[in-house]
Amino acid sequence: MPISLSSRWFTLLLAGSMACACSKGGSSAGGGTAPAPQPAPAPTTTTFSNPLLASGPDPWVYQKDGFYYYMQTTGTNLVLRKTAKMSELASGVSTTIWTPKATGPTSHDIWAPEIHFLDGKWYVYFTAGPGNCCGGQRLWVLENASADPTQGTWTEKGQIAVPGQDLWAIDGTILEQNGKRYLVWSGQEAGSDQQNLYIALMSNPWTLTGARTQLSHPQYAWELNGTPKVNEGPEILQHDGKTYLVYSASHCSTDDYALGMLTASASADPLDAASWSKSTAPVFAKNPANNAYGPGHNGFFVSKDGTQNWILYHANLQANQGCGDARNPRMQQFNWKADGSPDFGTPVATGVALPRPAGE
Repeated sequence: MPISLSSRWFTLLLAGSMACACSKGGSSAGGGTAPAPQPAPAPTTTTFSNPLLASGPDPWVYQKDGFYYYMQTTGTNLVLRKTAKMSELASGVSTTIWTPKATGPTSHDIWAPEIHFLDGKWYVYFTAGPGNCCGGQRLWVLENASADPTQGTWTEKGQIAVPGQDLWAIDGTILEQNGKRYLVWSGQEAGSDQQNLYIALMSNPWTLTGARTQLSHPQYAWELNGTPKVNEGPEILQHDGKTYLVYSASHCSTDDYALGMLTASASADPLDAASWSKSTAPVFAKNPANNAYGPGHNGFFVSKDGTQNWILYHANLQANQGCGDARNPRMQQFNWKADGSPDFGTPVATGVALPRPAGE
């Protein structure tokens, strides 16, 4: 068999080395032993693929001090996952931070937790009810003064609601604007099962003050799929002088669950419904070709180096999988349109190698 040039060069080099060793005595006592060959460094993985986890409805992530803190609906407790790299979420350390009592107003149907760092402490906003899903769902708050939310003690701060009202409420999130802080959530009017989006001013991280304002209700055809009619999962994105409220519309039991968007000036009064304009079409919708059915209930984060914007969301892999644990978390980079609004594109394919967030 003909020898290759590289093989011949190695043979000559080896022969020369042996001759050199012989001329110096050829023994370990005379010339010392050659250093052992070192293994080649493992190649650095530069890609990831969706989904990030096999299951993960209602994903949420919060960034602080070089770490990402991730939560999702488990239905039975609150679990916090900590990771330095979102592309390695599956190997992040998981900590159960709260388990409900067997009975009571927070004992069942624990949904859509969000962790936030406010006024020097950690807070988790979550939905829970007494059972017999789902008419008793309300919003609740936990507090932790530890620097690391996976440690320390979580204290129950109780239900967060408009004073004097005890109405159905889920999916709470935080908006900070004009030096004030607001809670935004999905709720109902008395006697109705339709889900609308509401906002109210906060006097502290666990207390609302004043009346609530309805910002959106199911209105367009793409928001009216399934029963009941739904606007839920509000999330805040602020960029270039604008505040975007991205929400999920249509019932999660349908494949047409999708994202809509409200837009306001970053200097406007968010309690004034007239400050907001509503997109007439979904801004992120299903892509059956890419195994993305019912994409929604999203969050946002920035890459570790601060140069990229990413959306985190859940979707089903197949049609008609509904509202259960088949929903899995996915992420993808998004960009900005010429007018400064977000361009989320379409859900990317599962099982396909994608570049990791910059800095990972």
